[in-house]
Amino acid sequence: MDGIIAEFPKAFTELASHCKQNNFHRKTREACKTNVANVVSLKVAKCVVIGNLSVGKTSLINRYCRNLFEKDYKPTIGVEYELRKYEILNQEFHLQMWDTSGEERFKSITGSYYRGANVVFVVFDLSSVKSLTSSSEWFAAAIEKTQSTTPELFLVGNKVDIMKNVDLEETREIAINLANEHNAEYWEVSAKTGENVRELFTRAAALCFDQAVLRETENISTKIQMGNGKLIAKDKMNDNIVLARNIECNVEPSTQFYDKKSSNCCK
Repeated sequence: MDGIIAEFPKAFTELASHCKQNNFHRKTREACKTNVANVVSLKVAKCVVIGNLSVGKTSLINRYCRNLFEKDYKPTIGVEYELRKYEILNQEFHLQMWDTSGEERFKSITGSYYRGANVVFVVFDLSSVKSLTSSSEWFAAAIEKTQSTTPELFLVGNKVDIMKNVDLEETREIAINLANEHNAEYWEVSAKTGENVRELFTRAAALCFDQAVLRETENISTKIQMGNGKLIAKDKMNDNIVLARNIECNVEPSTQFYDKKSSNCCK
């Protein structure tokens, strides 16, 4: 099963990866082994995919969720989303991917969807220097609107399949420096061929899961020290949990910008 994660996924390059660990945290593994992780409230991580128009954001998600690539596509209007189910260390987990429009006229709309994000992918076209330089603006906007959650940040260069070696090396050096400036992890992928796409999303899901379990085990430890005597799963009524429940109950999220044509094929 593609959604099963039993080992901690590797980064694309250690030159641009703030996470140097090569395994799930010891506390995470212990919590999953003893089934304490069942009390983790965050069963779904919110992933926002942003970047300039036509860099391949929708194609990237479609490749991962449906294993499809369409040469002719319609630009995303507003926001669409997909939900991918995982089994990480024998625990159920979900990655919810929000596909946002890169058009200027939708920026005021899509910006509101950054709130509560656990991971942000800033996607650029490896063959377009302009889209790479614009990545700094996208990072700034995401960081400003997600200060309360401190999300995992990724700089994703798409269309690696059309790059020549010499051009790729030059672009890679610039991109890695930019990623390090924003404390982001750098990846090169191809939505067309599928190169590194599964590895990218698997890495993001594992990082989010690891952090979610660590936060919850710390909460449990605090409760025990306070003399509570019971392990109670906290009901965090944030956007992620409410939205996840809406999806599971086949109820549309309550937002005027939700695009009804988006499907939940990845459940």
